[in-house]
Amino acid sequence: MSLIGNILWIIFCGGLITCLQYLVGGIILCLTIIGIPFGIQCLKLAGLALLPFGRDVVPAESASGCLALFMNILWLVVAGIWIALTHLGFALACAITIIGIPFAIQHFKLAYLGLLPFGKEIR
Repeated sequence: MSLIGNILWIIFCGGLITCLQYLVGGIILCLTIIGIPFGIQCLKLAGLALLPFGRDVVPAESASGCLALFMNILWLVVAGIWIALTHLGFALACAITIIGIPFAIQHFKLAYLGLLPFGKEIR
């Protein structure tokens, strides 16, 4: 069932668009030394944005406390709000129909992760 959901996600629900946004952002961030941790997180988010069905987001076992908090605050101020708004817009568009509700739920999951991605693990 997750295969069908992922295929529909890529074609109709903005999965490819958001994945490309995360990929471009991640590659640009990885060009700088300071941006490498943020770029790696963007690349992880790109994988989840492309194929979200059958995957979960859980708190990381080795979350680094103050560092994760600082990086989440920096991420939130610079990019997190805009990423979350993009996913919320897609979620609202998907939630219009009953068939789109599972896709809207995935966009809500990605919006939460887009706000505060550090200290989380994608399984």
